[in-house]
Amino acid sequence: MPNLIGKDIRTNIVSKGTVFWLTGLSGSGKTAIGKALTEKLQNSDAVIFLDGDRLREVYGNMLGYSKAERRNASLYYARLCKMISVQGINVVCATISMIHQTQEWNRNNIEKYLEIYVRVPIEELILRDNKQIYSRAKSGKLTNVVGMDIEAEEPQFPDLIIDNYGNMTVNKAVNRILETLY
Repeated sequence: MPNLIGKDIRTNIVSKGTVFWLTGLSGSGKTAIGKALTEKLQNSDAVIFLDGDRLREVYGNMLGYSKAERRNASLYYARLCKMISVQGINVVCATISMIHQTQEWNRNNIEKYLEIYVRVPIEELILRDNKQIYSRAKSGKLTNVVGMDIEAEEPQFPDLIIDNYGNMTVNKAVNRILETLY
């Protein structure tokens, strides 16, 4: 599994309209890394930050949490990212979206696409559990949790893997992304 971006993307990455797709389980740090990356990118180009939780607020009750509904939601997000990117705006999208169909769609349809897998072992996420998602899932109070009762489809060909635990920090993660680009 490659963990660095390919030559074709590397040569295009500094141009406008790149989609930075941060994927990983709930609580892995996608949003924090995505916000920090967006701040860094704003210094050189137009960039927009999209967060899966906020996108759910925008779409309202249209999106559910079953595997099929999550797949549909991730494809909505992907198409939105493409629509914005073709206008020359860089997009940082932080979303669980651990669905091979969506990852494949992105690679086939978004010209400048960078898939960043924010990886954290489930045991670490259960310890962190900032939103009480994993504890509620373990007690049966919450269903349709990716990594628990819904299988997480880990990215098959991420351009970059950030192991976001141990001594990894948000700044280190962002620097690793930027170092990979240039």
